[in-house]
Amino acid sequence: MILHDIETESRDFIEELQLNRLKQTAERVFNKVPFYRKKFLESNIAPENINSLEDIRKLPFTVKADLRENYPFGLFAVDKKDIIRLHASSGTSGKPTVVGYTRNDIEMWGNLVARAIAIGGGQPGQVLHNAYGYGLFTGGLRLHYGSELLGMATVPISGGNTDRQIMLIRDFEPEVICGTPSYILNLAEKMEEKGLDPSKASLKYGIFGAEPWSEEMRHTLEKKLGIKACDIYGLSEVLGPGVAMECHEVQDGLHIAEDHFFAEIIDPVKMKPLPNGEQGELVFTSLTKEAFPVIRYRTGDIASLSKEKCSCGRTTIRMSRVKGRIDDMLNVNGVNLFPSEIEHCLLQIPELAPHYQIHLLQKGSLKSLELHAEWSEGFFKEMIDADLIKRKIQHALRQHCFITIQLEVHPPKTLPRSEGKAVRVVDRTKENAVV
Repeated sequence: MILHDIETESRDFIEELQLNRLKQTAERVFNKVPFYRKKFLESNIAPENINSLEDIRKLPFTVKADLRENYPFGLFAVDKKDIIRLHASSGTSGKPTVVGYTRNDIEMWGNLVARAIAIGGGQPGQVLHNAYGYGLFTGGLRLHYGSELLGMATVPISGGNTDRQIMLIRDFEPEVICGTPSYILNLAEKMEEKGLDPSKASLKYGIFGAEPWSEEMRHTLEKKLGIKACDIYGLSEVLGPGVAMECHEVQDGLHIAEDHFFAEIIDPVKMKPLPNGEQGELVFTSLTKEAFPVIRYRTGDIASLSKEKCSCGRTTIRMSRVKGRIDDMLNVNGVNLFPSEIEHCLLQIPELAPHYQIHLLQKGSLKSLELHAEWSEGFFKEMIDADLIKRKIQHALRQHCFITIQLEVHPPKTLPRSEGKAVRVVDRTKENAVV
C-alpha cells in the first residue's frame, strides 16, 4: 500500500495546515480577483479576519453562473502570461466555464492524481488503460499525467473505438482501467459479444467517475470484469479529477485531498452548513491553486462527509459517493427523485440488463416518468411469465421511489450505449405538453 504523508496525519495537523492555506488563499483572491474583493467587502469580511476554519462560513459562495458571467478570464488570480493550460466545461447552454493552471498548479495536480491512482490500487510498473476522453475535458489528460508520474505505462486510448480498446486490453494486459462506468460497462459487454470473458482479462482495478453511479453498478462492473471498482471525484471548477478518491482497501467513501481543499456540506435551500454525516450539497474551497482559486464553490453534488478514521489507515475526511446532482433531481408532482435511485432498484432485478433511460413526460399540469429498460439475454430467450415479472418490477419501483413509473422493457441491446457519459434522462415534457 502506497501512503502519502498527509493521509495519516492527525486531525490537528491537517486542520492547522488548512487554516494557514485558507488565509493565504483569501488574501490572494482579495488582492488579485476584483470579483472576490467585491464579494468580501459586501460580506463585511477581510482576509485578516479569518482566525479559524469556522470563519470560512463568513466567506461568500461561488456558483457556476459567476464563472459564466466572468467569462473567460475574469476570475483568474494571475496574469495571462503565467497560464500554461486552459480547460473548459462543455456547458449545456451559452458560454462554457473556463479554468486555467499555472506551472505550479499543473505539478500539484499531477501529484494529486498520482496519489489518487495509488489509493485506487495502481502501482509503479503497472499498465493503465485510460478510456477517459481527452481534450478540453479535464479527465483524460490529467489521469494520463498522474499515471505517468506514478510510474505506470499509460495507454492514452480515450473514449470510443471499442473494438480497438478490446484488442489493446488483450495485447497490453493493463492492470488498471479508467473511464466512465457506463462506457466501461459497454466495453465489457462488447467483449462478451466477441466470445471473450472480461473477468479473465488482466485487469485488477477500475477507477471510474465523471457521472453518478450506484453501488449496484459497482457490483455489476466488479463481477463482469473481475476487478475492484473505485470512485474518483473532481470537477474542473475546483481542479479536475483527484480532489477525492475511494480507497481500494475499504471502498467506503472517498478520501479528500485535504491539504489542497476544504470541504463543507450545506443545506442547498437555506445555504447553512450541515453537520458531518448529514446529506446535502458539497462545497469546496481550494487552498493551493494559483491561477483559478475558488472560495466556497457550490458543486451541485449531493453527498455527506465523515471525519471517522478509515480502516485503511487514512485519517483524511471522506465524502460519500455522490448520490446525484441538484440539477439532475427530478420533481414529479411534488416527489423528488434522483436517477441513481432508479438505478439502485433496477440493477437488483436479474431479469433486466444494466442499461436504462428515463423519459420525463408531461400531460397538462402533471408530470410522469417512463422508464425504458432491457430484458437480460438469458431471460429474453425463455420469456417465461414476462408480464408477471414486469408487474413485479413496477411494484418494486413504486415501493422504492414512491411514485408510479411507466415501464417499457425492450429486447437486449436495443437501448443506446455510452461512448462517454451516459444520457440517463430524456426530457420530453415540451413535446408531450398539452396546451
